[in-house]
Amino acid sequence: MLVHNERTKLAANALDRLSTAFVVVGVLGRTFNYSPGADMWIGLLGVATWILGAFILHLIARRILGGLVP
Repeated sequence: MLVHNERTKLAANALDRLSTAFVVVGVLGRTFNYSPGADMWIGLLGVATWILGAFILHLIARRILGGLVP
């Protein structure tokens, strides 16, 4: 059971780190790629999409942690 729990925690942590990378790519990528003439709403939609993806990955990681065996 110990090995199962450690593998479960490792998978959840990997997904949570990936969700953090999604936020970095979505927010910082848009910040550094800012063009004054670009359409603001398309950029905000892109950022919102990356953040939504990060949130979904985080929720999946939480669900995986629910599979820990006591």
